[in-house]
Amino acid sequence: MTGSDVTSPPALPDLRVVGAGFGRTGTASFQAALTLLGLSPCDHMHENFTHPERFELWRAALQAKDAGAPIDWEPLLAGYRAVVDWPSAYFWRELADANPQAKVVLTTRDPERWYASFHATIVPFLEQLTETGGETLPSEIILERTFSGRARDRAYALAVFADHLQAVRATIAPDRLLVFDIAEGWEPLCAFLEVPVPEGVPFPRLNTTTEFQAEVQKHLA
Repeated sequence: MTGSDVTSPPALPDLRVVGAGFGRTGTASFQAALTLLGLSPCDHMHENFTHPERFELWRAALQAKDAGAPIDWEPLLAGYRAVVDWPSAYFWRELADANPQAKVVLTTRDPERWYASFHATIVPFLEQLTETGGETLPSEIILERTFSGRARDRAYALAVFADHLQAVRATIAPDRLLVFDIAEGWEPLCAFLEVPVPEGVPFPRLNTTTEFQAEVQKHLA
């Protein structure tokens, strides 16, 4: 739990993992790892671009958050066993509060390497998407709300990244939280989730900067 006792039933009884890490902390690899562990479906920003009708559901969640009202997660995430990456990472508090049975995994990486990747991938993609009249919700959540329009300000973005890590660590009970660098591989993740390590299966390594940029070109073509 996030500090308050939750007595109501979980909003999403199937949900087992809330990913609180920002994009470019290995979230695509993390999603693939969770899928291999049987924790699917698992939401990720990629899935929302594949099924763009989901953005309207995220927009409804955002409106409820802004109004201080309870978020109805069922239309968006019923049946999901895990959520990672943005947009869900923006709602990590609400998801953790509404689903006390779910564990929280905070994916992280070296801050300088994170910013270099973020600056080379997500930032230009969302800026171009906005300029070409594409879906605006990811830009609103990431560029505007998370980074206050200053995503290209390296020092500011790194401070936001650090503050986010600190907020999650300060909020989620230690026995419910795993701070996880995907370079650590299967062992800490499987131990935390209390599942066996997949025998003979390497930990996924997906969505490098080059791969991300290639996918962006396909999307914007």
